[in-house]
Amino acid sequence: MSVAAAKVHAVDAAPQRVLWRHARIASFAADTGWGLIDAGAILTEGDRIAWVGAEAELAPQDVAAERSLGGALVTPGLIDAHTHLVYGGDRAREFEMRLEGATYEQIAKAGGGIRSTVAATRMASELELRASAQARLDALIREGVTTVEIKSGYGLSLESERRCLEVARALRGACVRTTYLGAHAVPPEFHGRPDDYVDLVIGWMPELRDAGLIDAVDAFCESIGFTPEQTRRVFAAARELELPVKLHAEQLSDQGGAQLACEFGALSCDHLEHVSPAGIDAMRRSGTVALLLPGAYYFLRETALPPIAALREAGVPIAIATDHNPGTSPTLSPLLMLNMACTLFRMTPEEALRGLTVNAARALGLPDRGRLSPGLRADFCAWDAGHPNELAYYFGRNPLRERVFGGVAS
Repeated sequence: MSVAAAKVHAVDAAPQRVLWRHARIASFAADTGWGLIDAGAILTEGDRIAWVGAEAELAPQDVAAERSLGGALVTPGLIDAHTHLVYGGDRAREFEMRLEGATYEQIAKAGGGIRSTVAATRMASELELRASAQARLDALIREGVTTVEIKSGYGLSLESERRCLEVARALRGACVRTTYLGAHAVPPEFHGRPDDYVDLVIGWMPELRDAGLIDAVDAFCESIGFTPEQTRRVFAAARELELPVKLHAEQLSDQGGAQLACEFGALSCDHLEHVSPAGIDAMRRSGTVALLLPGAYYFLRETALPPIAALREAGVPIAIATDHNPGTSPTLSPLLMLNMACTLFRMTPEEALRGLTVNAARALGLPDRGRLSPGLRADFCAWDAGHPNELAYYFGRNPLRERVFGGVAS
């Protein structure tokens, strides 16, 4: 390569600088407050934020392009930190059964619930799984999601779990983090032998990790799921492989799952309707995020509220997510979750939006997003709104004007 060609190549490789102007920015840069900046601007360099602040304070810049946001409200891109997007079939009939009086536990013990989705997922082709999961992700993207966590757990065999994780990795349009949830339910072929199945869940982990398919490990620690002792075995194996853990904890009863997860430095404990004061204290000490799922609470018509006031008082960071899944939270609207977090859980609009940005990033162990600050990923949304509290106020309305993903409008 000639010197001249090398110089051209170096110029081409330089990250493009773009100035996004004329916006009201909710940066969430501080630990409290919206971080509102009127008449603001964001300077991006490739997929990173180079500068954010009042446009009048920005020195003249050499930029490749300038984009006017037309006075829109700008927030960090939304982060959906708990989903089950890859599966086959649906469970609309079970929804009807619950309205006829059946409980979640009764449906599960009758062979429905997670097991029915496992059967449909195993029967679906990879092409079918990818098409349906991409359609679901596209729905989240249309409401401003830029990062999403996707769990396995509807395969429950090495081949099917691998396939679900590979499908999740192949999805496009958002940053995807994959979580191995082999310990989601005991498959039919292991009925009455849960410990034998846990042996396999642990045994599959190194192969899936080595294939680059696992970002974190999760388990369903519940009376109809796995015991604390079985969960401990899964988490101990994850620790040996240096994989972070998360936990479905205290959704239906207090199993002490939060304390157990925090022993392993869990990124998050999710659901938490029945978490105890001891569990909250463990989360406080470990820095674990409380990831609340108002869609599941609503869909199952739960009555035990997560202890929001106690979590606040303890200083436990609170995140929210859609928990999209076919059985207990078939929503694909993160904006609706903002409203439900406020109306059902009595969170403030700031807490709810912080929970879908700043604290959601913490729940995934991703410190490079969730805020609008120099050095972080250039993931942000421009909304047809005057104040960020409007995003939680409305429901059934999508005010997204523009979504910037990795510094590129999409």
